[in-house]
Amino acid sequence: MPFNPNSRVLITGGTGSFGKAFIAEILQRYPQIQRLAIYSRDELKQWELQQLYPEQDFPQLRFFIGDVRDRDRLRRALEGIDTVVHAAALKQVPAAEYNPMEFINTNVLGAENLVQVCLDTGVNRVVALSTDKAAAPINLYGATKLCSDKLFIAANNIKGTRDLGFSVVRYGNVMGSRGSVIPFFLEKAEKGVLPITDPEMTRFNITLNEGVAMVLWALENALGGELFVPKIPSYRITDVAEAIGPSCEKPIIGIRPGEKIHEEMITASDSFTTVDLGSYYAILPSDGRLLDSYLSDGRSFTSVDTGFAYNSGSNPEFLSVEQLRELIREHVAPGFVPV
Repeated sequence: MPFNPNSRVLITGGTGSFGKAFIAEILQRYPQIQRLAIYSRDELKQWELQQLYPEQDFPQLRFFIGDVRDRDRLRRALEGIDTVVHAAALKQVPAAEYNPMEFINTNVLGAENLVQVCLDTGVNRVVALSTDKAAAPINLYGATKLCSDKLFIAANNIKGTRDLGFSVVRYGNVMGSRGSVIPFFLEKAEKGVLPITDPEMTRFNITLNEGVAMVLWALENALGGELFVPKIPSYRITDVAEAIGPSCEKPIIGIRPGEKIHEEMITASDSFTTVDLGSYYAILPSDGRLLDSYLSDGRSFTSVDTGFAYNSGSNPEFLSVEQLRELIREHVAPGFVPV
């Protein structure tokens, strides 16, 4: 169990898609938690969330308006906090190509701010959210998230004697999240046209609930230094289009700058330090110390084969058109009917 009635948790980017799902799950599973702090920079989204969780009914909630770029504000927000989930990030690939320093300031320097403040304030556990675009990145967004991942993993080297561990979870496209393809196609289907970037394109798929469950699992099981990757299915972009709008026109428009045909979460270069934990993979630091800890701790795992890579195109599990429709109805648009 990752939390108890004395737990004091903060989530950065807490008003985003993941944050809202995480908050709902925590309040359902751990209603007696002492504190759950939501840190984000959008006052409107915080106000909207406060309407769902009024103070008289949810006294354990705290709302902090702040930016991860602001180290002093982070330090104040983290006073008394023992667990941090880092979900704050700028994420839109085209916007990153046009505004690179904004993404660097938030995704890289913001991550470093959080690391330093956690070292200063008595935090015990940190789990940071990553993305499949951070594996062998070809766009600036992915590059900033790779830098962020490296900062959190390397932070374990400077924690000294502190009871503190930093880990990362990396997963694929979250079904129904803002700016993702399924909400985009649902909107475009009303006009009868679904633009396809490339008919060969594939992506990993994870639901918000699965993403939250993975973070909770990492909080409970991480020793510090792992980069966790879930075993999840892929989908073909053409199957998503068929699931949503079988009667729609589907023109091929070409991939956007910085996009890949297939995403990967574990590269062949990572295979030397990757272990299979059952439901998840873990990429461990190359110095071998964490692997030794896994062995001495009696953890069950197997090393992957040399050259192993985890790619959405070669993934053995793909969602069918009908499975996609059912997932859309369950997680994105209840009552959805293909057009």
